[in-house]
Amino acid sequence: MSPVEQTGTDRFKTAILLLAAIGLMAGLAFRVAGQADIANLFWIAGVVPALAALLFEILRSIGRGEVGLDIVAALSMTAALVFGETLAAAVVAVMYSGGSFLESFAEGRARREMHDLLSRVPRTATRHLDGGLEEVPLDEIAPGDRLLIRQGDVVPVDGTVASDKAFLDTSALTGESLPARLERGAEAMSGSTNAGEAFDLTATHRAKESTYAGIVRLVEEAQRSKAPMSRLADRWSLGFLAVTVVIALAAWWFTGDPIRAVAVLVVATPCPLILAVPVALVAGLSRAAHFGVLIKGAGPLEAMARIRTLILDKTGTLTEGRPEIVSIDRHDGMDEGDILRLAAALDQASKHPVAQAVVAAAKARGLALPVPSEVAEFPGEGVEGRVEGRKVVVGGDGFVAKRVGRKGSEDHTAIEAGSVLVAVAVDGQMAGRLVMADPLRDGIAAMLAGFRREGIARILLATGDRAAVAERVTEGLGLDGLRSGLTPDQKVMLVLSERKHGPVMMVGDGVNDAPALAAADVGVAMGARGAAASAEAADVVLLVDRIDRLGPGIEIARASRRIAVESVVAGIGLSVLGMIAAAFGYLTPVQGALLQEVIDVAVILNALRALRIAPHEPATANPLEMSGRPAEMLAETSP
Repeated sequence: MSPVEQTGTDRFKTAILLLAAIGLMAGLAFRVAGQADIANLFWIAGVVPALAALLFEILRSIGRGEVGLDIVAALSMTAALVFGETLAAAVVAVMYSGGSFLESFAEGRARREMHDLLSRVPRTATRHLDGGLEEVPLDEIAPGDRLLIRQGDVVPVDGTVASDKAFLDTSALTGESLPARLERGAEAMSGSTNAGEAFDLTATHRAKESTYAGIVRLVEEAQRSKAPMSRLADRWSLGFLAVTVVIALAAWWFTGDPIRAVAVLVVATPCPLILAVPVALVAGLSRAAHFGVLIKGAGPLEAMARIRTLILDKTGTLTEGRPEIVSIDRHDGMDEGDILRLAAALDQASKHPVAQAVVAAAKARGLALPVPSEVAEFPGEGVEGRVEGRKVVVGGDGFVAKRVGRKGSEDHTAIEAGSVLVAVAVDGQMAGRLVMADPLRDGIAAMLAGFRREGIARILLATGDRAAVAERVTEGLGLDGLRSGLTPDQKVMLVLSERKHGPVMMVGDGVNDAPALAAADVGVAMGARGAAASAEAADVVLLVDRIDRLGPGIEIARASRRIAVESVVAGIGLSVLGMIAAAFGYLTPVQGALLQEVIDVAVILNALRALRIAPHEPATANPLEMSGRPAEMLAETSP
């Protein structure tokens, strides 16, 4: 359903509730004033819109092959109107429309909060034309067009690099955390981001035929094929409907009094299910949002409470998604701090992600960075210049070795798999190498153990990265499976195949994860730094860049569902007792409606306990724990 359709539905449900409530209150006012006939008219006027909307929804549900609790509410309102129990019908109308409004409200709030998370998707591109530049819609781009891709731009269509070099961040598509260096003529994928200087691109495909569009189509197909999980209320509905009809018909058959059947139906209006379930779940949604977990509606929250298998992406999810210095390999006795300080000072003049990571590492250690001079940057290779009068060169091992007249070092025995090297030379001598990697997030092992305590039986890693990197990142984590080198459609197949073990949750942050997020029973996106496509396709979005927030989210979902079940069991038990009393003539329809109101208040108060759920906060890992564990075989790219 589109956002416009959803907004219209929300307004319609609000209007139905207002009409039912106004009709009930106005009727009561006229009844107190002794105007019974006018009171009946107002009650009927309040009931008819709610009943009409309810009958329409029932017909739609039957068309989808679904039978729910709506039928009980429709029977009670219809029977009350037919036999002149208009006040009872009005009370039922208000109760039912109130429950429908609550659930709609929860989903609407989630949609509003999602609006700010969706980052821009390219709608236009800059095209060369007759020696100038023009901004054109994506649909107008044809193969052969020459496009200008500025720094920070998302590549709008598949094409080939028409400049000498280009540096593209493909992490959202492939999981590689560092930009890839592309030479003239190399293929560039749509959806990647220009991490270097502006370059020209020759389009080879139209936008609708490009990589990014193909992933969007995968998302749409996955969403259409996604198996709906049965809702809590629906699983109780058929049994309760059968019990209600049997008691009502038995009361009418044995007594010959249709009013007793009406009283049974009114008492039986399943408000514990209609009200308690959405109240508990809405409270759970609110509580989860407090912990930075945005759940897009009551349905995903219910599904989240039943997850048995968890599939994790790697880059940006299990790992930080950005390179960090894990060690410094020294030469000629220079101090590690001096190596880092000089390299970071020079790298201040570069916008390359690796250079920025070096600067960040130096600042984190409290190093004062002087301003470099005479800086010359060689895109994709390195930077040279002067720092405090000393000649400094920073870059790839081969580039720096060439600048100092030495061969690149082949001694990588001390460097662990999953690392990238940044060489540093000072005054014509090799000073050392910075060993960089994409580290695991702190406390990952404890977090996974917490997931297992919450009932998740299987935890797997799914990544588009290489097998050697995937094996390195999972070392010692005790995962139940590892799948590497996966394309977006292969991730979808993994999600579908894991369903045999129970409901599946997929966690990711890249464009390549979006189809799998859409196909999973619950898709979770890293919303703080993740791609818009993944946030759009997911059922749950982590509003902060902390995957450990997922633990409290699952705990809140399970607790909310448990509270909802408790409310339903207690409420239905009381309703059944009330139905029996009504069948024996101890309750009139109006008395039955009032009794149901008392039951409603009790179950709602119980359901509101979900607002006070206190999940276990993730334990803060020792900062030294797992420090220096490289988690990704980074591309041989350098500042």
